[in-house]
Amino acid sequence: MIKRILVTGGAGFLGSHICERLVDEGHDVICLDNFFTSQKTNVSHLLDFPNFELIRHDITLPIHLEVDQIYNMACPAAPGHYQYNPIKTIKTSVLGSINMLGIAKRCGARILQASTSEIYGDPEVHPQPESYRGSVNPIGPRACYDEGKRVAETLFMDYHRSNRVDVRIVRIFNTYGPRMHPYDGRVVSNFIRQAIGGEPITIFGEGDQTRSFCYRDDLVDAILAMMNGPDDFIGPVNIGNQGEFTIRQLAELVIELSGSSSELVRKPLPPDDPTRRQPDITLARERLGWEPQVSLREGLAKTIEWFQSIRLADYRPPTPNYS
Repeated sequence: MIKRILVTGGAGFLGSHICERLVDEGHDVICLDNFFTSQKTNVSHLLDFPNFELIRHDITLPIHLEVDQIYNMACPAAPGHYQYNPIKTIKTSVLGSINMLGIAKRCGARILQASTSEIYGDPEVHPQPESYRGSVNPIGPRACYDEGKRVAETLFMDYHRSNRVDVRIVRIFNTYGPRMHPYDGRVVSNFIRQAIGGEPITIFGEGDQTRSFCYRDDLVDAILAMMNGPDDFIGPVNIGNQGEFTIRQLAELVIELSGSSSELVRKPLPPDDPTRRQPDITLARERLGWEPQVSLREGLAKTIEWFQSIRLADYRPPTPNYS
């Protein structure tokens, strides 16, 4: 059945791929974005489709639309971006969620919240199951994002309990792939950009902190599966790749796959940077029948190929905090 679907942050890295998939499936798609960290070029190839509509709008402000489903993907997700304007970041998570939940309540729409592994903070439990409540510094420089997303989950559950809004919550772990913004400040895009430019690759500390990297296609599969999954499963559910790699291992693999001669340089660890991050995806396997299929080596090769195909000059750093 054809649905009217709203994707907030729809011109972003993940949002644009969700829009693309939904347009291909024949749904009427409304892409909403304020273009703070995203680019119109991410969705320009969809503009000629009759079932795609692009609206420049900030979800911290009310908007009235009639839809059947909402993918709430809007929010700066890289530290350099969300720390650039921390108050606006937390407004996006809190006021944006209130505005989108209001639409869902009025229209009887199902709404999915793109939450994050950052709600676990610097975890004391490893790997992190959905039952773990986290270890977050509420007054640190990352709190605007961490606590904003935690409050958004609270709002989603309260709208569900109080107003029977049909909600879904996914907790997204580190994701990478083609169409990442080259200057988003994330470790994968930083390393690839530095490697193909022959620049030194920056690692923080000794590079022994770990992350789990999920390829874009796997992640989008999980998000769509959750939106259209069992009626009795609202989440939250972890989605990510369970493969655990040190930051140094990632840097060395990027150098190898790109054929770069870049050397590693160290910088001090930023405050509240998690030392370990790995999802427990047991719940996603059991309830969604989902698990990642793309290895880090395979996904990085595709991502490096995309980075080599673009002109970096076409991508302005959206904030000064992208190093």
